Amino acid sequence: MDIVFAGTPDAAVPALEAFAESEHRIRAVLTRPDAPIGRRRVLTPSPVKTRAVELGLDVIEAERLCGEVITRLREKEVDAVAVVAYGAIAGPAALSTSRLGWFNLHFSLLPAYRGAAPVQRALIDGLDRSGVSVFRIDEGMDTGPVLRRLELPLDHADVAAALDDYAHRGAEELVAAFDELAAGTAKETPQTGQASHADKITVADAHLDLTAPAEAVIDRARGTSPSPGPWVELDGKRTKLFGLTPAPDAAVSGEAGQLRSWNGTPVLRCGDGWVRVAEIQPFGKPRMAAADYLRGHGDIRFDLRTDQGA
Repeated sequence: MDIVFAGTPDAAVPALEAFAESEHRIRAVLTRPDAPIGRRRVLTPSPVKTRAVELGLDVIEAERLCGEVITRLREKEVDAVAVVAYGAIAGPAALSTSRLGWFNLHFSLLPAYRGAAPVQRALIDGLDRSGVSVFRIDEGMDTGPVLRRLELPLDHADVAAALDDYAHRGAEELVAAFDELAAGTAKETPQTGQASHADKITVADAHLDLTAPAEAVIDRARGTSPSPGPWVELDGKRTKLFGLTPAPDAAVSGEAGQLRSWNGTPVLRCGDGWVRVAEIQPFGKPRMAAADYLRGHGDIRFDLRTDQGA
């Protein structure tokens, strides 16, 4: 089929590459405009745009799907649009620009975790399994019928690892769905079951309540690492902690919020036990090994806060 591919972040690149290697023809790539990145706010192309240019594909940049963008999409006269984390809502005008419709790869087993941060929220909630779904975009929020779904483990160390895995596995499912659309064998199944929502992750969501059980602290850290980064406060200053893993055998005494060394390993006391900490990022400083930090500072105790406010 002739298609448009719509996507923006790194997680969309595997699907773009999979389509480029498939029998489908990419007539254009739709992505968000260059955005300011870093402290110097340097205008930077999206990962999808960068890869599309390398592949020699026509690129359409759009903040919103309206006006001239709709005209350009109609001119392509494509059969379908493949979407992976594009980042803008497709209204009726946009959805009518292809013969068969728009189809989205979503990183959850719909209707669970509809919204912007399905993998992050699933990790925070402590799920050990989730998956990917390919569905037809309608006017609701991730509510359209499902063409393909694949259940997958969710045992990754952090969001980056989980998204990379799901992006590659999902790319195969998305191309397979388009193969079925081309062959006329695609089956669309209405979503059933309990729906849940996965709102965008905020800095407040990344705050670690060190009075909570160790498992809950680890889950929140996994779901907010590497960005925005799980954090606590030390003397009122935000300090990030990375690489939190269980330490059930840490036979040392301490109070909630204390970071100390146990057999040469930094361990952090939570509400019901200890967790290992691999790295620490003090306020205004780069990340460093937590063991090196403790050698220079000795045992420390973080401020205790039980709310999720920033």
